[in-house]
Amino acid sequence: MTAFGYSLLCEQRGPVELVADAVAAERAGFDFEVISDHYFPWLDEMGHSPYAWSVLGAVATATRRVGLMTYVTCPTMRYHPAVVAQKAATVAVLSGGRFTLGLGSEENLNEHVVGAGWPGANVRHEMLAEAVPIIRKLLGGGYVNHSGPHFRVDSAKLWDRPDEGVPIAVAVSGKRSVKTFAPVSDAMVAVNPDAAFVGAFMEQAGAAVPAIGQQLISWGPDADAAAERAHTLFRFFAGGWKVNVELPGPAGFAAASACVRREDVAAVVPCGPDVATHVESVRPFVDAGYTHVTLAQTGGETQTEFLEFAGQQLLPALREEFGSCDAPGIPVRSWSGT
Repeated sequence: MTAFGYSLLCEQRGPVELVADAVAAERAGFDFEVISDHYFPWLDEMGHSPYAWSVLGAVATATRRVGLMTYVTCPTMRYHPAVVAQKAATVAVLSGGRFTLGLGSEENLNEHVVGAGWPGANVRHEMLAEAVPIIRKLLGGGYVNHSGPHFRVDSAKLWDRPDEGVPIAVAVSGKRSVKTFAPVSDAMVAVNPDAAFVGAFMEQAGAAVPAIGQQLISWGPDADAAAERAHTLFRFFAGGWKVNVELPGPAGFAAASACVRREDVAAVVPCGPDVATHVESVRPFVDAGYTHVTLAQTGGETQTEFLEFAGQQLLPALREEFGSCDAPGIPVRSWSGT
């Protein structure tokens, strides 16, 4: 059984509209919602990038049922891990325990703004590996002190946190990150719909934990217009993660994607009004063993109509094909200590 989520993309929508979309997505019947945490949009054409955590606080009080999650936030450069722990605990309390903290090593696009430079991938993984247990200890209660190669924590304590804890999902992309983060994660975040990859994570985790993926779609009544919109806003996807993670700003993403054609994007992003096409785009994730799949719709101005379509047609079709999830929440694993 698969849980279906809705992506609140801060890069293409303002803060007021994002909160309204979150309420509409809950009303439409989505099981959970994820939010991107960027300082910049990928491309200037996207036009937005409000502070995700402020939006999350508003969404937490404006919704009642739907699960919430960062997809993902980086606890190493813009934010110290102790600060991320406090933010996560507060959102979890505001939402009545509906929040999952999604973490990742992030992109130069967002992290360079604090002027600390952009370290290599090995150092970024070291920093995230050090940050995760700091966050987990703080969410567990009590005072935390830490002195490590990348972070110091001096007698920190969270005074407002949920007793049941906050689940932590970590984004992974390869063998090294799976080996490092699967053993300390409550759930997996990835974009690779590959059964062997999911199986490797579960093996390293020592348990069958939730796996959360995301599918970009470009729904609209006119297939050509939907394809044009997908190309205008998301053509940078063609560069791949290893390229995109290094680019410092929208100008770099525009230059890197200058030769990407509309048909290149349409070949990987389902475009147009056909329900079956969008349902089939999810199948690779379901077949690979993902328990949660979130849908990211292109275009800020399309969200209201898309959510009406999702509630009336897309979600019923997805659940008829792949089943409904009665318990879409992400549980906290039993930890002996980290």
